[in-house]
Order: sequence, then C-alpha cells, then structure tokens
Amino acid sequence: MDRQTDYLKKLGENKLKAMYLKMHVIRDFEENINELYKKNLCYGGMHLSVGEEACAVGACYTLNKEDKIVTSHRGHGHSIAKGADVNRMMAELMARKTGLCKGKGGSMHILDMSCGALGAQGIVGAQIPIAVGAAISSKIQGKNYVTISFFGDGASNTGSFHEGINMAAIMNLPVVFICQNNGYAVGFSIKQSVKVEDIAERAAGFGIPGKVADGINIFEVYDAVEEAVERARSGGGPTLIELKTYRWYGHYVGDPCSYRTREEENYWKENKCPIRHMRGYLLKNNILSEEEILDIEKNAVEIINEANKYAESSPEPQPEDLYEDVYFVSRGLSGNKCAI
Repeated sequence: MDRQTDYLKKLGENKLKAMYLKMHVIRDFEENINELYKKNLCYGGMHLSVGEEACAVGACYTLNKEDKIVTSHRGHGHSIAKGADVNRMMAELMARKTGLCKGKGGSMHILDMSCGALGAQGIVGAQIPIAVGAAISSKIQGKNYVTISFFGDGASNTGSFHEGINMAAIMNLPVVFICQNNGYAVGFSIKQSVKVEDIAERAAGFGIPGKVADGINIFEVYDAVEEAVERARSGGGPTLIELKTYRWYGHYVGDPCSYRTREEENYWKENKCPIRHMRGYLLKNNILSEEEILDIEKNAVEIINEANKYAESSPEPQPEDLYEDVYFVSRGLSGNKCAI
C-alpha cells in the first residue's frame, strides 16, 4: 500500500478537503494582495508566502483551537491556516477600521487572539522568545496548550533563536520551533550564512530533537509537526523542525530577485508546487474527483472575493482614532504602583 494512502484513514476525507481548501485560500489571498499592493490599495511592507502553503497548513492542522502560534513578517499563510478571519485580515491590509488591528498594524502585525494567532512580528527572530513566553504561561497555568513559533532561515542566526530555544529546552516547555528554510534571508543565500547542512542540526546543541521535513509535501509536514506537538503536550519539551521550502516571489513585493536565477525559480514552480502535490494525491487515491477539486478551488476564489468586498466597503480610520488603543505604564513615587 502507498504510504500516503494511510492519510485518508488517518485524517479523514473532510479534513483532507479542508486542508486543500485552506492551501488554496492562502495562495489566492497572497496573489490577490500582490495585485492590490501594485494598485496602491494595500499599505506597508508585504512579504508573500506563495509556495510555502504546505508548511502553514500542514503544521497548523495538527493544533487545537486553544493552541497558539507566533509568526513572522511572512505570516499571512500561518494566520489563515490557524483560523484567522480572512475578511478582517484583508481589511487590515487595506488599513480599514474593521481590520484585525483596526487598520493600525498592517501585514507584519496580524493578530487574531480568538483563534490563538498571537501575532506576526516584523523584527527577525522576535517571535521565538514570544512563543517561549506563551509556553511558560501554558506550563504555569496548567493550560496544556502548545505554541508553535514560525520563523525563517535568517532568524536562525539571531541571538533570539539561541537564547529562546535554550530557555525552552532547560525549562522543558510545550513549544515547537519551525524554521521554514526557503533558501534566502532577504537576498542572502543560506549557503553563505550557515555552515551546517541542515539548520535542524543545531538542535543538538540545546539537547532537544531536530528534524528535517520536505516543506512541499503537506503530509511530511503534518507528520513531523504532529509528533513534535504530541511530545510537547505530554511534557517532553520542545523540538526544532526545519521545513525545506521556497518562496516563489521576492523577499517583499517589488523585490526584483536579482540574487537568484529565473531557472531556479521556474524549477520550483514547475516541480515543487505544494498545492499541485496535494491535488495529485487526492486524485491518485480517488479521494476527490476533478469536479470536486474544481468546486473547492472555486470556493477559495469566492472567499477572497468576499474578503475584498468586505474590506473595500469598510470605513477608514479617522484622525481621532489615532489616540485610541494607546497605552503607557507609569510607576508611582512609591515604586510599587503601576497605572495603565
């Protein structure tokens, strides 16, 4: 029996359909944002995750609603996969008042606490210690939720990476660290910045498991993350997972990608498409027909069209809104009182 045939029994038809739909929603969301940004309808820096959909969906579908994620500047896909409101995400990127952060956060600060998406981080590596903090909270309060920290290969060279993972290891925290290695930190090749063959090898230095998985194969992602999540939830501590993947577009919208060849890009697009991989699996194993797959793909387009309508019809923030949601902490003269 084909090993992948087991996934129909393991996940069930409905979950496989939902995962395929979610991958298409992410792809269509990102392609849509790419066009809106070029028309000056979205604001701030945009870092698209086209080509990395299997990483987001495969990982997040191992989690419960109560579990948390903390992501990076390239966090749209993770947020959608965890269940963030797509309409309000679109409104946020269009700087509308109905956005998840009322139009004030933008792409690199997407946050939806209702589904456990604790926020994207614009600072490289910042999500790692934040995830550690969430894991400490889970352990202290006995909540038994697991936190996943998503970051790129560039973040693996930051102090936050080493300090955060080391702390999680020595405290045996319920957290999973997922490095999406897409080969480039901005325009700097991983071959020029990391000596080891696999970033996952660095796990040995912290005394925790390290695992490499194919970030194009959603089932490999699911298996690797599921094992790490179960280990974390049962008190086994953290795991470092490296997902080998590729971003189809530049580091940001408008990046000319002069640091890599068109041949390389075309190879990944033609041979390493995560959506095409899952589509082939569903057809090969007679889980879905061509017609059913087309219906799912049309559904994804409708979801994005509805999100566009919602965002475009939403009000823009007013000047007086600038003074809302602003907080400060002051200590009293006695040194033991705080006011927020």
